[in-house]
Amino acid sequence: MNATVSAQETSVRVWSPYVRLFHWSLVLCVAVAWLSSGEIMKVHELAGYCAGGLIASRLIAGLAGSGYTRFDQFVRGPRTVRSYLADVVRGRERRYLGHNPAGGAMVLALVTCIAGIALTGWMQTTDTWWGVAWVEDAHKVLGNGILVLIGLHVGGVVLASLRHGENLVRAMVTGRKHAPSPEDVA
Repeated sequence: MNATVSAQETSVRVWSPYVRLFHWSLVLCVAVAWLSSGEIMKVHELAGYCAGGLIASRLIAGLAGSGYTRFDQFVRGPRTVRSYLADVVRGRERRYLGHNPAGGAMVLALVTCIAGIALTGWMQTTDTWWGVAWVEDAHKVLGNGILVLIGLHVGGVVLASLRHGENLVRAMVTGRKHAPSPEDVA
């Protein structure tokens, strides 16, 4: 018997091509929108509209998609999220093949924040809402808030990668994660 086992044999596909394309496209849109803010407004607006379109497609996929794309696969209640975070603090959290409860909560927070940014950005292009202070303020607050959420998201990815010995950034590129062990939540 051959002692070497290929990565293909010890890993499973978790993230669909759609999820991976969505994720990295949204990263690009948010980065371009943030970098062009107040400078090149046409680029900023285009990036915002693209981000809004991506969010709309993710909402549809989250409700009508399959497997780990569906919201009902990873959206957990507040009690479950708190319990998972307590386990993280104690260093005894279980590995999840898809999103863990904290990751699921982060997906909802990111999607909600980006939807709010896109909506308030669009509102500022209309005759009705152009120049309305609270719309401008909400757009700026959400724009800064997304940076906080991104920082927490990246921190959670790094922590989970280190704790479970798995490069989650690579998994979001390849779609593959280590095959689940009996202790993992699939």
